[in-house]
Amino acid sequence: MKRKIKKNILVIHGPNLNLLGRREPGIYGKTTLRQINLALKKAAKKRRASLKIAQSNIEGEIVNLIGKSRLKFDGILINPAAYTHTSIAIRDAIAGSMIPAVEVHLSNIHAREEFRRKSLISAVARGTVMGFGPKSYLLGLEALLDIIDA
Repeated sequence: MKRKIKKNILVIHGPNLNLLGRREPGIYGKTTLRQINLALKKAAKKRRASLKIAQSNIEGEIVNLIGKSRLKFDGILINPAAYTHTSIAIRDAIAGSMIPAVEVHLSNIHAREEFRRKSLISAVARGTVMGFGPKSYLLGLEALLDIIDA
């Protein structure tokens, strides 16, 4: 019987996601980042995956995390938050990592303000899941693990 190899996933939460549950609950819901992380860990365990979870409000820290990911991780699950629309540096870091990344968003960015409708990250991500609240993260993780397993 073939033994399944454990997959290592880097989960990155961008700026202000540490405020989930109390920041604009009409848009982002009442689920906290801690609750999302617990659900991700539970789902990862079922798929024999381990997660390193990070949250940063600082673009350079996110770039550094991605830059160091290539030899440590099999994939990246990222919600770049506001950096989705502004960060060429995060986009280039993902492209340079040469490991699959899935972009996730709690809200549907295409149904938001005009300036939020463009993602600089989508072009270098293997896929994007958005608009399903916290479930976006779980769907994104499932998709990423499927990509790695393929």
